Amino acid sequence: MAAKRNNSGLTFKATMAQVSVPASSANIGPGFDCFGLALELRDRYAAQVLDDPTFDVDVTGEGADEVKKDAKNLVIKAMMHGFEHMGSKPRGIALRALNVIPHGRGLGSSASAIVGGLSLARSLVLTGEQYMSDEDLITLATELEGHPDNVAAAFYGGATIAWLESSIDPTGEVKNIGRAVSLKVDDRIRALLLVPDNQLATSKARKLLPETISHQDAVLNSSRSALLVHALAERPDLLFTATGDLLHQKYREPAMPKTIALVEKLRGAGLAAVVSGAGPSVMVLYAGSEDEIDQVASLAPGFTAMKLAVAKAGVQ
Repeated sequence: MAAKRNNSGLTFKATMAQVSVPASSANIGPGFDCFGLALELRDRYAAQVLDDPTFDVDVTGEGADEVKKDAKNLVIKAMMHGFEHMGSKPRGIALRALNVIPHGRGLGSSASAIVGGLSLARSLVLTGEQYMSDEDLITLATELEGHPDNVAAAFYGGATIAWLESSIDPTGEVKNIGRAVSLKVDDRIRALLLVPDNQLATSKARKLLPETISHQDAVLNSSRSALLVHALAERPDLLFTATGDLLHQKYREPAMPKTIALVEKLRGAGLAAVVSGAGPSVMVLYAGSEDEIDQVASLAPGFTAMKLAVAKAGVQ
């Protein structure tokens, strides 16, 4: 099949594009809204440009009965956002999604869909990287997600630090631009995820955060965030200290009391346990014996244990 050129100068590929995107855990304790860690649990998407004005969406796996299967599907919305950025939208799209990342559990399922959709759009345009750079993709993903931490980890893989920069567009409007850099992660570090059955909306968890915190708490989080960079890179023995947090986790207890109780129990046992993203999942970072970490699941009744490697690569 020949590629399809449109009036904007874009050439849509006639072949199907496929990507896989890892799960991600944001914050990692003290790094609220800036740290992210990609985990080797991948949603997979395949898409093709259609001549007909239709959106043919089929979803299997996690959330298949809950997600939209039309133009409101998050992957489709991200694709169209990407096409718009590049200069032209196709008439229709066929999308196939295989989801394995649990939804509403603090594991970056929406970031996976957004990064997957933008990456698909770029892949379906001939020389798409000329129209959408990696930096553009992070910016567009942040616009859709609202914060850059999960999308950065999903795109780059490994550990990432993300932030927002203010920019004035040609109309004079001030916009927040998502930025991110990759961090080195020691090969010994792995993650144990403890995933409950219940979901929690990120918006609900955010509403519980206070407007201000004490200077003392801010200092602790600053020091732990700085230490976390070093602990992730080459000193996993410091992960317990480096994942201490007083900024956001304790304030979310009313929305997920079992999660916070589990984090406190595990940290009381000397484990580097944190709330994964906005929760309600718990992540334990470790670099020691697998036999020892296997025993942790017995401390978490009502949670499903998943041992995951850090995803060295992001979207592929």
